[in-house]
Amino acid sequence: GMVSCASCHEQYAGFVSNDHNLSHGVNNQHSTRNTPGLANLAWYSNFHWDGGVEQLEAEPLTHITLPNEMGETVENVLQKLRQDEDYRKKFKAAFGNEDINEKRMLMALTQFTLMMVSANSKYDQVKNGTNSFTAAEQRGYDLFVQKCGSCHKEPLFTDQSYRNTGLPIDAELEDYGRMQITGIREDSLKFRVPTLRNIYVTQPYNHDGRFFSLGAVIDHYRSSVINGPTTDPLLKNKIAISDFEKLDLLVFLRTLTDTSFLSDKRFASPQ
Repeated sequence: GMVSCASCHEQYAGFVSNDHNLSHGVNNQHSTRNTPGLANLAWYSNFHWDGGVEQLEAEPLTHITLPNEMGETVENVLQKLRQDEDYRKKFKAAFGNEDINEKRMLMALTQFTLMMVSANSKYDQVKNGTNSFTAAEQRGYDLFVQKCGSCHKEPLFTDQSYRNTGLPIDAELEDYGRMQITGIREDSLKFRVPTLRNIYVTQPYNHDGRFFSLGAVIDHYRSSVINGPTTDPLLKNKIAISDFEKLDLLVFLRTLTDTSFLSDKRFASPQ
């Protein structure tokens, strides 16, 4: 009764929580990671910053049961749903009877998140031939393709890989990323390449929300990459981006904002 999925995944912010760097849970606790945005999950092969969940149907279970997130049990959640007349009617409409069980609950959540398709940004309209870039947007796009597109691969704007981007580890969180899932030393400090769709509204950025502006993210790649044993080879020499190019790149990234997705009433939280 305190925290829901929508508590951290807020529609106006690209389904992240942009008022704090780490997602918050019950009793004012917080998790160890920044809330990732939700969009186009049907095309993802695994989930979370570390890829620890391989099936979308199972993804909610972690968040429901973690004591510093929802702090619940699946059975308690099911009991609450069963006591709600409106939910009983909706389960009957969807499944043929009022039986509310774990499989049906997870199926319903999965079907909802699969609907969350973001594909109507200005970038998409340009690709569809119904709009055109300004000169600055085109320069920014050309720069993006040249210097960012190998990891943030179109059209999802992520290649779904896990990479060490040369960030110093947070001494308090001690989050080693993908290695905590695989147990492989070579995966130390590697995190999922995030999608850049709706990136202008999904701040703060990175797995721990350490950057509060896109400019700061770009500046990291320009000047602050730390060369460690697992730092991605594409970043060891940093990325040469001038101040002028940085502005063009920011202008292009704004074209990835899908306002129709951010205002789609199908995804809005009940009032």
